[in-house]
Amino acid sequence: MITRTLNSADLAIFGAPPLSARRLPLGQHNFPDWERYEARFRDIFARQYYTNHGPLAQALEARLAEKLQVRHAMCVTTASIALALSAQALGLKGKVLVPGFSFVGTAQSLAWADAEVEFCDVSRETGHLTVETVEPHLRDGVSGILGVNLWGGAADLDGLSQLAAQRQVALYFDSAHAFGCEVSSKISGEVSSKISSEAGREARNRPIGGFGRLEVISFHSANILSATEGAVICTNDDDLAAHVRNIRSNYGMGRPVPVGKTGNGRLSEAQAAIALMNLDDFPALVERNRRLYDTYSNLLDDVPGLRLCAPQGVSVSNYQNVVCEIDARGFGLSRDALLAVLDAENVTAEGARGFGSQCRRADLPNTAHWCESILQLPIGAQVDTALIERIAAVIRAAQRHASQIAGKLGV
Repeated sequence: MITRTLNSADLAIFGAPPLSARRLPLGQHNFPDWERYEARFRDIFARQYYTNHGPLAQALEARLAEKLQVRHAMCVTTASIALALSAQALGLKGKVLVPGFSFVGTAQSLAWADAEVEFCDVSRETGHLTVETVEPHLRDGVSGILGVNLWGGAADLDGLSQLAAQRQVALYFDSAHAFGCEVSSKISGEVSSKISSEAGREARNRPIGGFGRLEVISFHSANILSATEGAVICTNDDDLAAHVRNIRSNYGMGRPVPVGKTGNGRLSEAQAAIALMNLDDFPALVERNRRLYDTYSNLLDDVPGLRLCAPQGVSVSNYQNVVCEIDARGFGLSRDALLAVLDAENVTAEGARGFGSQCRRADLPNTAHWCESILQLPIGAQVDTALIERIAAVIRAAQRHASQIAGKLGV
């Protein structure tokens, strides 16, 4: 695929009109059309039932449990609350291993459970935890591993499951980006002593959602399945689910179990309504993402110093993120300089804001690399192939005219 060739004078950083008259946002931002939205909300107001595990929230949980092939799908108001509830329900004490490269809320969630974070490095190739990066940290005092599945991809779920079972530590996942993704796995949905005997099973596709002790998937509007905000906690462990439900509601819900802390993390009917409509649209949303992702791939494949990071570790991806790795020597500009070029064009791109900024340490070199080189580009409801062609033309022009841009920016 060939896109228009731009000269330096065509770039907004040198005074040309920006690529877009309005700022293009980062993230999916999938919302139903007005007629469907209005009908759902009229129904909510007619029933005058707005929260507290209402009929729409119950319907959403049932559909999610079926799609994700788990026994329990428990919705809450935000992914940050879901992670905090999960850490509390798991009874984590002492140290919990967390990837150095992740959204800051991943590690912060452990403060609510009074657990101590210990950061591990990630793979230089994928940005995910691996057995090799985790195993050196498994020693006395470590009670859990909080893995993260990034950008429509996944960590080594089978390898980490086997390692956690062997070392008898709790494994769970922040799978905020992973709704609808699948993994070719030999491990069952339940982490138990059976894991070692399951190594010989034939691999099959399994949805992300049933790995480890539990998983948290985000419904923030930036993710493919939007409830505007919200999340689901998934597990196949009946006792763990009972703990989550009794912590989620400040007066308990379902089978009573003793818990040390409670809160209010109940999903509203308004959030559930939007999530249900987007769940109806989900196949079309994935297909649209795939087409947009392929457009980026075709247009940027041969740009020196730029690598499009394809979703790793999955057999099926939701393609909800477009992530590039910028090699400043090959591209001619740093990642931050390219961000400045795109910002002038009214294109919201993003580096590692919120990812790993607290972990730029000598003992986490791969984390530091990802923090300095990652670039995310817009994909989702508010971009189309024509806009992507213009974004790609700007990126290609930035690489060709790198020395002029560096002079303009004083870098």
